[in-house]
Amino acid sequence: MAYQIIWSQTAVDDLRQIVEFIALDDAIAAASLAERILSRIERTAKLPFSNRTVPEKAVESIREIIWRPYRIIYQVDDQRDAIHILRVWHAARGVPDLE
Repeated sequence: MAYQIIWSQTAVDDLRQIVEFIALDDAIAAASLAERILSRIERTAKLPFSNRTVPEKAVESIREIIWRPYRIIYQVDDQRDAIHILRVWHAARGVPDLE
């Protein structure tokens, strides 16, 4: 059974900013990118512990999907069968704030 996906407002804003930036040059590519990111998250909801832990946190429940150049950072809530999407981050922006 897939875990429920819960988005933080910060992650929603991250994804929107990425898509809007890419859409300035190519709206089709922006839509395609958003679709592929959402697809990766959907797959992760089926196997939430299949991705690596975030090295900056070293907490078992905080994990990330590496999809170059993006990091999709989420926290697994095993009690509620949910994953909380915390950030969708472009690696060129440095290390994301997870607080």
